[in-house]
Amino acid sequence: MVAITFCLSLYLNMSIAYQIHKQDGTYFLTPTIINWIDIFIRDRYKQILTDRLNHCVDNFGLEIYAYVIMPSHFHMIAGSRNNNLSSVIGKLKEISSKMIVLELKKSNESRKEWILPMLLEAGLKNSRNKNYQLWQQNNHAEEIWSSKFMLSKIKYIHNNPLEEGFVDRAEDYLYSSAKDYAGKKSPVKVTPIELHSLF
Repeated sequence: MVAITFCLSLYLNMSIAYQIHKQDGTYFLTPTIINWIDIFIRDRYKQILTDRLNHCVDNFGLEIYAYVIMPSHFHMIAGSRNNNLSSVIGKLKEISSKMIVLELKKSNESRKEWILPMLLEAGLKNSRNKNYQLWQQNNHAEEIWSSKFMLSKIKYIHNNPLEEGFVDRAEDYLYSSAKDYAGKKSPVKVTPIELHSLF
């Protein structure tokens, strides 16, 4: 009985450990497509996501300090100027999901015959949805609690495309704030952090 209670407690703690608890905090987030489907191998879907991210920056107070879009997920370090980070991320996922599903339906996407049924099945299993579900519920949120942790997460984000072999230099990957930190411009509106101030 003690072992069962301990396991249940551990499970419950883990289930709430990666949630946004401070709406005015800064978090490392990893929104992920259900079943790790590699939606973002196509530029048109990445464009929808970048447009929605920018919309949230312009209209809902989202502040993005670093990001990278990978085939089945994206990472970002973000906060909210309006102290409503959970709400903003919810809007981002809701609208981007609708737009990507619509694009899947109307485009000549060769993979939609198996992607759309997977999204529909996931949606029907989730009482929060009426039809399709694109994103996993959890954002794997980790609060940024120190300068050292912030720096390690920025490095992790920018090194993702390198580790996957997509580019030879982090700043050469279009959909990453590594470009912004290298003095260039990526498609997403980023507020770079002065890295020397983190030491």
